[in-house]
Order: sequence, then structure tokens, then C-alpha cells
Amino acid sequence: MTDETIYLMALAQIPGVGSVTARHLISYCGGVKEVFQADYRKLIRIPGVGENLVKTILRNRNPDQALSEWETCRRNNITVCTYRDNRYPKRLLSLYDAPLILYLDGNADLNSRRTVGIVGTRRITPYGRDVTEQIVRDLVPYSPLIVSGLAYGVDVVAHRAALRNELPTLGVMATGIDQIYPREHYRIAQQMKKNGGVLTEFVLGTRPDYPRFPARNRIIAGLSDVLILVESSCKGGGLITAEFASNYHRDVYAVPGGIFQPMSEGCNRLIGENKAALFYSVQAMAEDLRWNRSGTEAGLSLFPDEPPAVFDGFTGEESQLLALLKRQGQLHIDELYWYSGMPPGKVATLLLSLEFKGVVKSLPGKKYGLS
Repeated sequence: MTDETIYLMALAQIPGVGSVTARHLISYCGGVKEVFQADYRKLIRIPGVGENLVKTILRNRNPDQALSEWETCRRNNITVCTYRDNRYPKRLLSLYDAPLILYLDGNADLNSRRTVGIVGTRRITPYGRDVTEQIVRDLVPYSPLIVSGLAYGVDVVAHRAALRNELPTLGVMATGIDQIYPREHYRIAQQMKKNGGVLTEFVLGTRPDYPRFPARNRIIAGLSDVLILVESSCKGGGLITAEFASNYHRDVYAVPGGIFQPMSEGCNRLIGENKAALFYSVQAMAEDLRWNRSGTEAGLSLFPDEPPAVFDGFTGEESQLLALLKRQGQLHIDELYWYSGMPPGKVATLLLSLEFKGVVKSLPGKKYGLS
């Protein structure tokens, strides 16, 4: 625990201050502690921060409450992870709306080599149940972390199948870490903590509320290398998660179903509109993603067993990005964040410098390649 952790927790607890606004405040004030030291005159001059929000901040900026919460988490073996921690999921760092704070109850590796999100309707059909269980069984050789939302239907079937097949599984919640919802899933949540766990961005005691579920869905999408939508009607949380995943440049697959089946309407529509690839087997998906069973993807690592590439006239960090692009040909900026392990701001600065030097070119779809 550091002072910065407590101040970040306290900032996240202020009503009306979401993750985007929080970063805006930190940037303008010069640090999170400085947000709590700034007076009215300084806060009101920050672009986009109106008088009502300034008054709310001044009334509610109380680190003592955050310190009490941190101590409660410590006593209950709950991990508090800020976006500045090494444990924070690197997959989320590139997202403009990434949570400031994450609470984890369990032993999940939030930077697992591979992650698969499996989501869908609460009103799962026997077909959806069979497909979900088969997907998880077929994923065993690839050893991914299975991510879902601990909800009724597809979510809980995916979690249970992961436990049966000894795959780690993570339930992302729209409540506080101490408020398992729905309550009927309390027992499975306890089982998941032994090989995975439950995760949330919401403070202790937060009860389920509709606006928090789409916020939860963005985390599921952001954590997933690939998202599989098993069943969905024409509306629902699964479609929202798929939309987030697409916006975050994740691979999205949808399981097709009968044209007269209401719970397949959403999946069929995504496939028809080319917003999701047609899912027909884990093996085919793994080929698309260039997965192999050894846990490495050809061309997407620096191959630590080999000596690192050296590029004359470039820094070590620049050489690292150039080596990635040389091996792969081109990469999305999110992939460069992930495989380099560098902060998004650092990668963006290095890419801009390399563009000016004429060795890297920006491509459509936020991709980069060697010139």
C-alpha cells in the first residue's frame, strides 16, 4: 500500500468522477495527491470540469474512508490493484476508460498469456449449454483464462465448465467485491477463488444497479483476447460486450443458431453484419489467432531464447518495437502495448519518433509496420 493507492481509491469513490474524468484531473493537477490539495480556483479552471463537479469533489475528497476500505480488503485477502501497479492487466492499459482501481478476490493471473471471454444470454437453451461446455473442453489444450460475468445462463455455465476442466476462470462483477450477485452463485464464486477469482472496479458494499452492468461488460471485453458470444436475443448484455470488444479491437466470434430461435437472433445478426466471425470450432478459431499448444504465438514475441535484435542508431526500447514489427510485418497498437510490456504513453511516443525517422509507418485501423 502507498499513499498514491489510497488517494486513487479515494478519487474513484467521489460521485461523478469516473475513470476518464479522474485521469483528466490527475493530468491537470500534476498527480493524484495534488487533486486533493487543489482549491476551488484551480479545479474550476480545468476544461470540462464544471462548478457542480468541483463542489462535489471538494465535499467528498476524504482519504480516510479509502484507507479504512484498504484495511478491510487487507484483512480479507482482497487484492487492491491500481492502474499504476505491475499487477494491473496490461490488456486494459490501452483503453481510454480503463478502471483506476480493480479489486480481486482470488489468485487469477490478470496478465494470463491467453484470455477468452465467453458471454451470452441469461435464458440459455440446451443448445447453448452444450455449445458452451464443448467450447471450454476444447480450449483445455490452450490453457486460457476464461472470463465471464458470473450471471445466470451462459456466464455461469462457462465458469462451471472451466472449473470442471481445471481451467482458471474469472468472474467480472457489477457490484462490490463483497456483494456476490446473484446470491445463488455464491458457492461457485468461492470455488472460483481457488483457481481464478472474482474481479470488480466498484467499492465495497456496492449493490447491483443497471448502469453498472454495461460498465462491467467493458472490462470483460477489455480483458479478452477473443470474445465468444454463444447465444443472444436481439438485445442484451452479450451484445453490449461484443460491441465493446469490437471497439477495443478484440477478435469477436458468434455461435450461429437456427433462424427461428430467438436466443440466436443476436448472434446471427452480428455474423450477417460482419461484426463477428462465425464460430464453428475452437480449433478453427485457434488457427485464426495463430495459437499453438505450447503457449506461444509465432511472430508475436521477442523469442527470449534468441539474442535480442539490435538496430544501429536506435535506443533499446525503439529496437524492441522494431523487432516486433520486423517479425510480424504489422501490429495493432494494442498488440504493441501488450507484447512490449511498455506503458501506452511510452509506446505512442516511441512510435511517433520512429515515424519521424522514417522507419515506421502508420496504417489504417491503428496498425503499424516498418516503412
